[in-house]
Amino acid sequence: MKYLYFDASAGASGDMILGALLDLGVSRTQFLKKMAELQLPVDIRIRPVQRAGLRGIKVDVRVKKGKESQPRHWSDIETLIRKCRFSNTVKANALAVFGTLFEAEGKVHGKKFRTVHLHEAGADDALVDVIGSSFLAETLGVGRVFCSPLNVGSGWIKTAHGVLPVPPPAVAEILKDAPVYSAWAEEELVTPTGAAILSTWAEAFIPFPETSYSRIGCGAGSRDFEALPNILRVFYGEEKEFRAEKKVFQVEANLDDSSPQVLAHFLEKALRLGALDAFLTPVTMKKGRLGTKLTLLADAATIDGLVEAVFRETSSIGVRYFPVERRILKRDIRRVRVSGETIGIKVADLGGGEVNVQPEFSDCLRVAEKKGLPVKRILQLALMEYSKEDRIKP
Repeated sequence: MKYLYFDASAGASGDMILGALLDLGVSRTQFLKKMAELQLPVDIRIRPVQRAGLRGIKVDVRVKKGKESQPRHWSDIETLIRKCRFSNTVKANALAVFGTLFEAEGKVHGKKFRTVHLHEAGADDALVDVIGSSFLAETLGVGRVFCSPLNVGSGWIKTAHGVLPVPPPAVAEILKDAPVYSAWAEEELVTPTGAAILSTWAEAFIPFPETSYSRIGCGAGSRDFEALPNILRVFYGEEKEFRAEKKVFQVEANLDDSSPQVLAHFLEKALRLGALDAFLTPVTMKKGRLGTKLTLLADAATIDGLVEAVFRETSSIGVRYFPVERRILKRDIRRVRVSGETIGIKVADLGGGEVNVQPEFSDCLRVAEKKGLPVKRILQLALMEYSKEDRIKP
């Protein structure tokens, strides 16, 4: 299976998602043929454009003059999608997106799910955006979807409900719990349809992860901004190459009122809680006070628990954290026997060759105490045993 990672630093809309997915290599003829099966009164135009000097695919879905649809209720959308000639997977994904839209509109307007109606988000062009995106995702063999934090823009927009602030109420409701921000453009950057597709499909909103991708699709928005390219990028690759959980964060806190005993204890606890590394550094703080900087390395799965532990176990009232990059060597544990005892040997490999070999100190200390020998002698003997061809295999 494949994955998609959407870079929504310039926002997202339904037509931008369509363009980005088409740009991954799906046949445009095949796409247009399938969309024609919906029998909607629309003309679909696909063309290359430039936005702030960058190329992208623009998909224009225009409702034919005099054929504009009336606001639709859930029953209208559900009936249309269930009757269309698409796979059950495409139908289910499309219905899930519209379910997100109807739930948001209901909360915003204080109406029940089945009584609320959609204006722009329920129009024929929105149907093409949602069903078309679901069809393209299936055609591309997508199994998992991720997205960056979303740039929602700022300012005001005109809608069927009047002039509304950005992000408009429905978008704000849909993106609850998703990381959002506003930068570079006083425009609406995330539309209700775009928000609904990404929030329904994405299993996580994360900064760019450790991954390997084979294609990049670029979907263009309608306007050309000066401050940023109005382009939605999507990265496409093998699911097994996407490692969202391996994003590493550095957590720091400066302390001048925690005892050394408390901090030493916390380092051990942090490692038990899943910290990849934990250490203390002496620092000079404001007014010349001597203090200690606590530093932790944590992955996305453990950072919340570790930050909470910092607050509970130390005197810190604030931490800072930020993503960091790291490179680690491939490591393995081999075993040798010294004086009849087993000692682990950590072996680090760089491109097929060993670059570091280090006996496990705790093992050497245990053997040294048991045999009444200096620990440095056990370290030497362990390395000598490892260098022999008859060392114990892992």
